[in-house]
Amino acid sequence: MLPLAKLKRAVQEAVAYLRTVPDVIEAEVFVSSNANLLTRLSYTSNIPSNGVEEPKSLESDGIGLRVVFKGGSPLLVGFGSESGDVSLTAVREALDKARKGAVRDPEFVSLPRLGDRPRKSISNYHDRKLMHLTDRQLVELGWAVVDGTLDAFQSSEELLEWAKSPDAIPDLGLILTGDVIVLQERIALGGTHHDHVLTDESALITSMSTSMVEQQFTKGTGWQVGARLDEFQGTSGAEAARNAIRAAGGSRVPDGEYRVVLGPQPVTDLINNLLLPSVQLGTFQAWASPFEGKLGKRIASPLLSVYDHGALRGHAASKGITDEGLPTGRTDLIRNGRLVGLLSNWYETQRILKDPDAKEKLGVDPAKRRKAIAPQNGFRTGLGGGRHFDRDPGVTPTNVIIDGSETVPSEELLRRVGNGLYIGRIWYTYPINGITQADFTCTVIGDSYIIRDGRIAEPLRPNTVRINDNLRRVLNGILGIGDTRKPTIVWSADEMVHAPEIAVEALHINEIGEFLETGS
Repeated sequence: MLPLAKLKRAVQEAVAYLRTVPDVIEAEVFVSSNANLLTRLSYTSNIPSNGVEEPKSLESDGIGLRVVFKGGSPLLVGFGSESGDVSLTAVREALDKARKGAVRDPEFVSLPRLGDRPRKSISNYHDRKLMHLTDRQLVELGWAVVDGTLDAFQSSEELLEWAKSPDAIPDLGLILTGDVIVLQERIALGGTHHDHVLTDESALITSMSTSMVEQQFTKGTGWQVGARLDEFQGTSGAEAARNAIRAAGGSRVPDGEYRVVLGPQPVTDLINNLLLPSVQLGTFQAWASPFEGKLGKRIASPLLSVYDHGALRGHAASKGITDEGLPTGRTDLIRNGRLVGLLSNWYETQRILKDPDAKEKLGVDPAKRRKAIAPQNGFRTGLGGGRHFDRDPGVTPTNVIIDGSETVPSEELLRRVGNGLYIGRIWYTYPINGITQADFTCTVIGDSYIIRDGRIAEPLRPNTVRINDNLRRVLNGILGIGDTRKPTIVWSADEMVHAPEIAVEALHINEIGEFLETGS
């Protein structure tokens, strides 16, 4: 990775040059250097395997420019970038691309204004050990997950009973797949409209694991998310192994409406794919949110509160500044069931303030609710990793915290459900009929159970049911919120959701037809 000093110097030189270009009204310079360190996990008891294999890294660095050019009204705005180089040569190439691709944007107001004394919300918050991880340490992290998986398998009384002897446990067909990922990020930015160069460093570590016992046709999953190397214990593999063992002998359930407890992963998947896109200011701007005109009004159970906080020290998704140079902070989204704030960046906040239909879209005058639409989420992220020089700032959550006005232990959630389902893992969660309708579908793929008389009774067979329901109905049907939150990440997400278990009054479940082989 490029050192911060080089990134800062590159921004200073780029800004000085851009101030001399005659047709440039204002410009913003963003330089980034990212590293994605990954080690794949692949252990099989019946087939020779390495356990930890394919440790590798991917690095990217470059420079991106947002430029406002002379040329009348509406303003002419362009973006250009250059990869693998942050010199003045790269600046000139990026400027040429920005000029050629510039368009007139009637909703553009200005590039972000940082004030006379730009500031960070937090500094020196990243783990230096993660930022300087060695190849050997990366491999050791992978082995920590593998060792934890094998320990969990070997200490299992159920596994020993299936195998009839310790020596026969490998013959059950034990499998572990997954990865350990360390993400390292450095950025610097500045502009022609201010004299300061801002820098930031951030790092995080994640692990996701899947374990199987082939002879029992079972599968379990586990994950771990952290901001510090010393806190990583490789627990995702052991969790996946225990879940795989618990899944043996699963049963099917028919179509119907069920009371359910949603585990941290399903809660996160619903939040990531349905709720967070619905509470972005740009979605309201496009008349696309299912909560159009509801800012300040109730949209969920009074038990539920949700907020985003990018400045929480020790949390994996925290950042000192946004990729627009603005301080991160807390944005309350839902408070006791009421929609009280929206995720935004500078561009979206500025254009809603001049939109003649803004009051109808939001339900309130945005000029009177500026705190609710503060631009604290302008990041240049993509597909779950890195702050990228080659794109405009979008709107990306950070640490999403789910809270409740009343929280209860897991046992109480099961009691409130009585008879129903515990849903532990879902995938392919997506809106149907457009995001505005809030309808969604997903498949239950594992770590799930049937609840009888307020207790876990038996496993629910994976991939045998789908959920087809409506987000508004789920949010308003909350029976209880758990008292323990788990940092959770789902595929390709950039935010971390600190998710509890949540009990819901009713979910519509459809049975997936069972495949039957027929002989000739």
